[in-house]
Amino acid sequence: MRFSFPSLAVALAVSTAATTVMAEPYTLDKSHTAITFQIDHLGFSMTHGRFSEFDAEIDFDAEDPTKSSVVFTIDAPSIDTGWAKRDEHVRGPDFLSVEDHPEIVFTSTSIEMTGDDTATMTGDLTMNGTTNEETFEVTLRKKGPSPFGKKLMTAGFVAETTIDRTDYGISYGAGAIGNDVPVRVDLEIYKDG
Repeated sequence: MRFSFPSLAVALAVSTAATTVMAEPYTLDKSHTAITFQIDHLGFSMTHGRFSEFDAEIDFDAEDPTKSSVVFTIDAPSIDTGWAKRDEHVRGPDFLSVEDHPEIVFTSTSIEMTGDDTATMTGDLTMNGTTNEETFEVTLRKKGPSPFGKKLMTAGFVAETTIDRTDYGISYGAGAIGNDVPVRVDLEIYKDG
C-alpha cells in the first residue's frame, strides 16, 4: 500500500497525538500539604510560622514535568506564628495588610529540570500588592499509584526558596527582624481514577 505525502503526514500526526502525554489537572491534597516559613528575631531566635488556608490549580505532566504549571493561592489572614498578638500585628499594615491584600498568589512561568528528581520552578509571587519573580528549588519525593482509594497517581514534592520581605514593601523592623524569609512548601497532589 502506498501513502501520498498528505495522508502520511495526517497519519503520523494522529499517531503522535495519541501517544503524547499532556499535563493533566491534579488535585491538591490539603491534608498532606504545609506552607511554612521562619524569620530571624533580633539574632536571638527563629520564629516559625505557617499558613493554614490555601488552594492550588495544578497541571502536572509526570513524564515531562517542565510542561507542568502551578497557581498557588494562600489566604493571607490564615497566618499562624503560634502567638495571637503577633499574628494580629502581622496581619496589619506593618506587614501583610490583609484587609487590602487578602491573598498571596504564586503563578509559575517556567520549570527547568536540574536532575532526575529536582527542578527549579520560576514564577510571579504577589504579596502585599507587589509582584516579583521568585524561584523555588523543587524536589520530587515520590510519585506512583496510591495504595488507598481510587487515586490513579499521587506525587509528593518539597519546594523551597528564600524571599526578601522588603521587596514586597514589608520593611517594619528591617535589619533587626530578618529581611530574608526562608519558605518551604510540602505538598501532595493526586489524580482521581
